[in-house]
Amino acid sequence: MSINSEILKSVASQYSLPEVKFTYGTAGFRTRMFTVQLLKTPELGVLKSEKRIAMNDNGVKLIDPMGEMLEDSWESYATSLANCRADNLVSMLEAIVKETGLDLSAESCVCIARDTRPSGLKLAEAVIDGIKSVQKDYQDFGILSTPQLHYIVRCINTNQLYGEPTEEGYYKKLSHAFLKLQTGSRTKSEIKLDGANGVGADKVKLLQSYLGNALNISVYNDGTNGTLNDKCGADYVKINQCLPEGIHVLPYETCVSFDGDADRILYFYINKDNEFKLLDGDKMSTLIASFIKDLLLKANLKLNLGVIQTAYANGRSTEYLHNSVDVPVSCVKTGVKHLHHKALEYDIGVYFEANGHGTVLFSDAALEKIKSTKSKEMSDLLDFIDLVNQTVGDAISDFLIIETILSRKGYSLDDWNSMYSDLPNRQLKVKVKDRTVIKTIKAETETTSPEGLQEEINTLVSKVAAGRSFVRPSGTEDVVRVYAEAETRSLTEELAYAVANKVYDFAG
Repeated sequence: MSINSEILKSVASQYSLPEVKFTYGTAGFRTRMFTVQLLKTPELGVLKSEKRIAMNDNGVKLIDPMGEMLEDSWESYATSLANCRADNLVSMLEAIVKETGLDLSAESCVCIARDTRPSGLKLAEAVIDGIKSVQKDYQDFGILSTPQLHYIVRCINTNQLYGEPTEEGYYKKLSHAFLKLQTGSRTKSEIKLDGANGVGADKVKLLQSYLGNALNISVYNDGTNGTLNDKCGADYVKINQCLPEGIHVLPYETCVSFDGDADRILYFYINKDNEFKLLDGDKMSTLIASFIKDLLLKANLKLNLGVIQTAYANGRSTEYLHNSVDVPVSCVKTGVKHLHHKALEYDIGVYFEANGHGTVLFSDAALEKIKSTKSKEMSDLLDFIDLVNQTVGDAISDFLIIETILSRKGYSLDDWNSMYSDLPNRQLKVKVKDRTVIKTIKAETETTSPEGLQEEINTLVSKVAAGRSFVRPSGTEDVVRVYAEAETRSLTEELAYAVANKVYDFAG
């Protein structure tokens, strides 16, 4: 089978190419990226319109056959195609097919889903036009959260060994595992959930019918009145360290915030002094790792359990994991794909970014050992595995995981938060002429260029109690990002601004 150049050119010409250079990454593509995943996966190609940004923005995300993020080697192909003019598209596709040795005659199907943004329909139409132009099949799943489509893709490509490849199958799998694990004594008080006026709000409401009265969830910012991610959602809560609008919170009430496409989650509450308390991805990874470690110890099963973080993880969380949980911690470059790939090196890999995006991965070898170990703890761990969406960070799955652990331990959010105290931290952005002059090593924790900058940072850090700081070029803006933490808030502020000044001196 060959590419029908006339049909492809005709379809591509209907979508004008803006005067913008696209790069495949967190921000995704816009409107024209409709062929690369179909080529890559003859078993199943996937395209998903999504983004956790403003209502007027949207993007396209590509999902690999096992429901994971797009493979690194294919990001360059995706970028080239997104920037290709219609009259060059056929030759570029033919070059990719030749270079990768793809079989265009193989059967394939593209799964499509979208979120609640009005532009999602137009993006889906563009995807369908692209699929038809290369004479392939597709299945439109309508409105889903991003992690739900990841789940469905893996189900299809494992011949349903991972689960039933439908939205209902997703709810059934998670709710069944959750209900089997509910043996704790924690009071089932109201949980106030901020849905960011996004797709996750409606999906949580659908989930509740499968949970019965196991959880008492009240959904706020559900999209009926507010605007997506406007003064609500996980990003807003994390960046501003404050309550989202649209929720009235009393001291010690359990509160949860999703991001717009429901792949990130944060917990928060206010204490008796009305102080805002945030439990972010670092807090979740320590809670989950300690829970799994306890099960393994009780079953006397030795598996290589590890936690993966980025340099943005709070230093106290890393210290707690080393000293109290006694698990190895790996630090990788910023970006969830780097955490996911590193987690695959462990029997059980727990990874979370501080922003609340994360999950747990279990190797096939670990799964076999867990299945062959007959104990109540390993039976519970098998149910726990079914509760995890191993394809990608999933706010709904992570929500049920955290609620399970808190229930079994009898913890309140305040109990959980007291496991360790975060160091005060500060992030700054420094505008520079050319951010690429900043070169980093060791998972972006040290600079090698400009010469002398790292030595200056080391000197500043050495003068501060519990000090730590690093700088890295932004992946999206012409700025250099500065991170600092120290024993007190005032020392943290001083360190952050001192390092920022050095960055400007060397690179501004």
